Amino acid sequence: MTPQLGITLDPQAAAPLFRQLADQIVARIESGAFPEGYRLPPTRAMADAIGAHRNTVVRAYEELQANGMVESVVGRGTFVTTPDDLSRAYAGASIGTSSGGGLAPMAWGSVLSRATQAEALTRVDRLPRTTPRRGVGRTVDLTAMQPPADLLPTQDFRLCVDHVLRTRGPKALAYSPAEGLPVLREFLVEDLARMGVPARAEDILVTCGSQQALDLIARALVDPGDSFAVESETYQGTIQLLSIAGARMLAIPGDADGPSLEALDAQATAAKGLYLMPNSHNPTGMTISAQRRHELVRWSHRHGVPLIEDDYGADLELSDTPPPPAMKALDADVIYVSTFSKRLIPALRVGFIVCPPPLKAAITAIKHSIGLGSSSLLQYALAEFLERGYLRKHLRRTLPVYRARRDALEEAFAKHLPEDIAWQPLERGLVTWLDLPADLPAEDVFFEAQREGVLVRPGSLNSVSGRAQDGLRICICNESEERLAEGVKRLAKAIANVRSNRTASPERPRIGAI
Repeated sequence: MTPQLGITLDPQAAAPLFRQLADQIVARIESGAFPEGYRLPPTRAMADAIGAHRNTVVRAYEELQANGMVESVVGRGTFVTTPDDLSRAYAGASIGTSSGGGLAPMAWGSVLSRATQAEALTRVDRLPRTTPRRGVGRTVDLTAMQPPADLLPTQDFRLCVDHVLRTRGPKALAYSPAEGLPVLREFLVEDLARMGVPARAEDILVTCGSQQALDLIARALVDPGDSFAVESETYQGTIQLLSIAGARMLAIPGDADGPSLEALDAQATAAKGLYLMPNSHNPTGMTISAQRRHELVRWSHRHGVPLIEDDYGADLELSDTPPPPAMKALDADVIYVSTFSKRLIPALRVGFIVCPPPLKAAITAIKHSIGLGSSSLLQYALAEFLERGYLRKHLRRTLPVYRARRDALEEAFAKHLPEDIAWQPLERGLVTWLDLPADLPAEDVFFEAQREGVLVRPGSLNSVSGRAQDGLRICICNESEERLAEGVKRLAKAIANVRSNRTASPERPRIGAI
């Protein structure tokens, strides 16, 4: 069946029918309704749709092709090509004389909300990818925070999906309750207890990954202009969500134990909340000490500021030393967020909030309003995965791999990096941090590293201020041990190049400064 494109021809008009058709197609190309690469209906189907002879359509298409507006490919069809200068390419067209022509372009710049213009949303665009130097080989990616295909539990998860579809049938394809399926929430309670996080099923809200969880919390707590406390360098997604919500972010510095209590006391009267990643800080990989966690809980209640505990890296323990107790285990009022994206399957998109009861109803209502629930099929499949013990089986397989990769990375750091570049041993999670000295701006290293065939992440992307931070985030999970070592070797070469270039041109402006 031919789609109705709103094209009509007027036999009483002075313009020939083929010209009317060509005019209306040009008008749609000019307005963007027919984008580059759009396949026009076949001539016979178009003729049937507009009630014209096929020869009329053939002649219109031929004229459009002769003027560079479309391209006909034998066996495939006729496609819009969109030349740079439409008026010059189709000088004979009388756009606006037929119905559908003469539409002024939409002024999108004047109708978009202020939130879309937030600097945090466009920051990554200021650091474009550059082409590696010839001969460096395949690029080593030290930025990707997702496992490679061979570490995904594809077969086990397929068995769970097949079982759910076979045993639950259409029920697995229906809407789920806004707070999530009861069966999954019961299994989450058991899994959280294994990690020392106390929870009840009725306090759990299932979300589409932890990103939606953080979005819901921001919507529930933040009015435009409110202040919200975060660490000076933090998860880029949180910076973006708080920016969209209209929050004024309070950047809290810290030390080896965690956020500074003195800095928090100075900002306490203004803050609506404090966002933390206690177990595997992104981007630094650091862990908040047990003592500082207790102090943060006391600070929270002293000033009436809720704590958000983002445990996105749950279960990713790379040392024999257990993590300090979850902040949720210290205080029932902590808002606990986690996900299965990092420890299991990125595309699963199942996260959750353990929500204090006074907040649960508000967040659930917001979630229902914007999403009508999460996928029943994926929730049932995850519940089956947990019931079969596949998560523990998966962790027994992946954690030794991550530990070996961590060891290979740190060995390469010690072997190849200059002595004035500091790094901390990685005990949990997937990321670690390189502190760069003052003569090595992170963004200069970022660009030079790309030329040497290795991707790293400069700290400016995780900075609340958006200004360049002299550090790099390195991720261990996506590349093999050999590739990680090669990546560090290339990074060391890039660092040497930056230093050499700055010595040769000391007044050279900083590359990509934000």
